[in-house]
Amino acid sequence: MAGPSTAERGARRTSPSGPPPRRSAVRRRLRLPGRRTLLLIAVAVILLGAGAVWLLYGSSWLRAERVRVTGTTVLTAEEVRDAADVSLNTPLVTVDTGAIEHRLRERLPRIAKVDVSRSWPHTISLAVTERRPEAIVEEGGKFHEVDAAGVRFSTVSKRPKGVPLLEMEPDRSPSSRHFGPARLRRAAARVVTQLPEKVRRDTRSLRVRSYDSITLELTGGRTVAWGSAERGEAKAKTLTALMKARPDGGHFDVTAPSSPAVSRS
Repeated sequence: MAGPSTAERGARRTSPSGPPPRRSAVRRRLRLPGRRTLLLIAVAVILLGAGAVWLLYGSSWLRAERVRVTGTTVLTAEEVRDAADVSLNTPLVTVDTGAIEHRLRERLPRIAKVDVSRSWPHTISLAVTERRPEAIVEEGGKFHEVDAAGVRFSTVSKRPKGVPLLEMEPDRSPSSRHFGPARLRRAAARVVTQLPEKVRRDTRSLRVRSYDSITLELTGGRTVAWGSAERGEAKAKTLTALMKARPDGGHFDVTAPSSPAVSRS
């Protein structure tokens, strides 16, 4: 067999012995930064961090300067600000929003919920949700407002319009002794929230004798035997149908909504 030609042997001697140019370019791109570059990056990070800390805690640009209140109806914005007791002219980032919420709920029981937030660069925002009175309890000439959860949250000297009076007249049944006044009050407030809107407007008082014996007294001398707070939606629908069918009715019984009753008195 013939060996390699003279031209081939010459080509082998003159060919480069190193890696292909493409592989060398990849190695250059993967080369790690030098010590000086790393040092400069570290200094930049430290300076940026120090600047951010100074901006948040040391500068006058991001400080609490005002308190904005929204959502109030009965309470005034000034009452809420006073109860919140926010420390002004302090770094906004250091304001304890949890502590503000705790103070508001403790000092102003009318507040059911409050969302405390920072509004950069200078404001603390207080979004208030007030409790709504569903019923009132009269004691010693004063009226105590009761919300949907049965919580007594405010005392007023004048009876609010459109809010039914809650008359607690517990009997001596085992039910009354078992549930207690607080739970009976909560059940009565729940009944108010279940009433059809028209019936709710006409309700003057609720008489509570036991958990299973809640009676509504409406305008025009009408009464409704509601029973317990259970099955409220079914009772509301049945009562609406009864009142449409018997507008002359004086007493409606929906304690068992599947078998209601109505009479003239």
